[in-house]
Amino acid sequence: MNIAHFTLSAPTALAPMAGITDNPFRRLCRAFGAGWTVGEMISGDPTLRHTRKTLNRIDFSGENSPIVVQIAGAEPQRLAAAAAHHAALGADVIDINMGCPAKKVCRAEAGSALMKNEKLVAEILRATVAAVNIPVTLKTRLGWDDEHLNVLDIARIAQDAGITALAIHGRSRTQMYRGRADYRLIATVKRALSIPVWVNGDITTPEQAQRALEISGADGVMIGRGAQGRPWLFREIAEYLRSGSLIPTLPEEKVATVLQHLQEIYTFYGAQHGVRIARKHIAWYVQDLPEQADFRRRMNELNDAALQYEAVAEFLQRTMNRDT
Repeated sequence: MNIAHFTLSAPTALAPMAGITDNPFRRLCRAFGAGWTVGEMISGDPTLRHTRKTLNRIDFSGENSPIVVQIAGAEPQRLAAAAAHHAALGADVIDINMGCPAKKVCRAEAGSALMKNEKLVAEILRATVAAVNIPVTLKTRLGWDDEHLNVLDIARIAQDAGITALAIHGRSRTQMYRGRADYRLIATVKRALSIPVWVNGDITTPEQAQRALEISGADGVMIGRGAQGRPWLFREIAEYLRSGSLIPTLPEEKVATVLQHLQEIYTFYGAQHGVRIARKHIAWYVQDLPEQADFRRRMNELNDAALQYEAVAEFLQRTMNRDT
């Protein structure tokens, strides 16, 4: 799969998720074969550029190209300036968020709320593409609600504006994450465009990845919630798409991966802040294991990184030995 001048190692992408797809998690997913990873959403507001949150989100140290920075907002010139700012800092690709369904974002007429205003979409995309000499991509949904599924119109505007790739989540904004993602309209979009298209939504297994590609005709799969607690999913999907073989990740490797992830979280954020960041990832890693509810409650009471690490190591090793 190619996006602009980048040749991807696999047709799999890690979707941007605020508070989740940080530097440690992106590097981990890349290590398991994700061909494309997108950073956490960054506000186009220049007054927020030097906050701790933003500085953490734009820290791509140790990551390989392409570095993809996602920006959000509703003002064309502000987004254009943000794109230029991040390009100057070393971004290889700018991604524009028109898919976030969060109330806070949509109240500011950003994220998926932009789909209600096609004229503004065109202005934002043209201004951003003109502001940088690197590729600009777009992430969107099917539309604002089920009565206004205008992703095809948005997609045509995007291609005409110079957008180099499009990622589409197969739900409207009002659906949030309820129901099932619909890939059929994405197929219509794909047939109408000449740029690459990612299909996104409800991809949690290799079989679902293949089904999404078959229905949508998309060039690759973009995975968000399906990768939470399962970074090895990228390798499993790539192998299934290549050979048709289901090769599950061994428990021993899963345990080693979780513990490595924890160490990298502590290193990146510092032990005090890292122990809190790690809690949600631990919850995802153990969500299908026996006794996970009690264990998760205990994790929320631990405020020491060393104790957290030891407790996770003991719990996973005990559970793994019980299952083997």
